Amino acid sequence: QVQLVESGGGLVQPGGSLRLACAASGNIFSISVMAWYRQAPGKQRELVAAITTSGGSTSYADSVKGRFTISRDNAENTVYLQMNSLKSEDTAVYYCNALVTPTLYHYWGQGTQVTVSS
Repeated sequence: QVQLVESGGGLVQPGGSLRLACAASGNIFSISVMAWYRQAPGKQRELVAAITTSGGSTSYADSVKGRFTISRDNAENTVYLQMNSLKSEDTAVYYCNALVTPTLYHYWGQGTQVTVSS
């Protein structure tokens, strides 16, 4: 079992920044990839960014490349999503995700709301 707790969402003006955090607990040694997804009203959940727990390889959705940065602190079992130059279309509920091996099961956090509005 893995538990994920997100924090850091809120309301920000266009062009502003926010940093999301996701703290993992439980069987953390089974986690191979951690990621951030988001879901806007009326839209499907989409992958925003991902990072491997060993090696730290990252990947990003085209819509956030150059603006968002995913990072990890293995000592704190925490993954961060630094979001800069935020746009109104970034408004969504952001979910932390952990992919564990060997089951390839996905664990989800409860989600945190990010609203970009003037």
